[in-house]
Amino acid sequence: MELKKVLEAILFSAQKPLNPKELREVLNTTAKEADEEADSQVRLLKKPKAAEIENALELIAQDHEDANRGFRLVCIAGSWQFVSPAEYHPWIRALLGEKPKPARLSQPALETLAIIAYRQPLTRSEMEDIRGVAVDGVVATLVERGLAEKVGQADLPGRPALYGTTPLFLEYFGLASLDDLPAADDLRRIPVQKPETLITASPDLATQPEEQLDLDEVESGPAGGAGEVEDNPAPEPEAEDAPAPEDEAAGSGESAGESEAEEPAPDESKE
Repeated sequence: MELKKVLEAILFSAQKPLNPKELREVLNTTAKEADEEADSQVRLLKKPKAAEIENALELIAQDHEDANRGFRLVCIAGSWQFVSPAEYHPWIRALLGEKPKPARLSQPALETLAIIAYRQPLTRSEMEDIRGVAVDGVVATLVERGLAEKVGQADLPGRPALYGTTPLFLEYFGLASLDDLPAADDLRRIPVQKPETLITASPDLATQPEEQLDLDEVESGPAGGAGEVEDNPAPEPEAEDAPAPEDEAAGSGESAGESEAEEPAPDESKE
């Protein structure tokens, strides 16, 4: 029995999308449970290679595309399922009824989700660097809706969380993988500034002094010798007993007067 037709029958009867691993498990279980007298072709399909399953699924999808049938086999988020094209929606809605739609994403949520999808993994601060606004509430909403999740921690101070998209994101937008995202070269080229070290409150502050002087260097003064003058030398304190300039002048005058008074007067008797 041909593998392609077996997979087509399984997917047609499945109630949910199946990925290649799940399809392989179905084939292995069928072969194990088969009796010895069962069709030998069932046992031949035991443990097929993953490449063979992928190739068969792509052939099925191509056959339905070429036949232009009312349903298609598509791969969404890594799983395969039969779907109806959008042009048949009115008739299917009349048969099954209108299903409640999930709440739509706001414009800020869509912008943030696009940044995560194209630049993942990245931190919230990097998202804010690209958008220019805070994203705390938006990221919390995306995580709650199951469209984004924490995928690790960045090797930065504080170990902030890294965010990425989920398989539900691919299913929500009908994508087989992230490679199917539309081209967004402009978004990919936006630079993101990542801090290399701890950021202080002011550029004038430092996390640690650049140079530590020993006690001997402090006592001996600058290493350049006595001839060098500091840029901003500290004023030397004036001595308490040092007289002011005016006092010095006055004092010098008094001293001169005293010295003149001490000289003997000329002898008038000789005249």
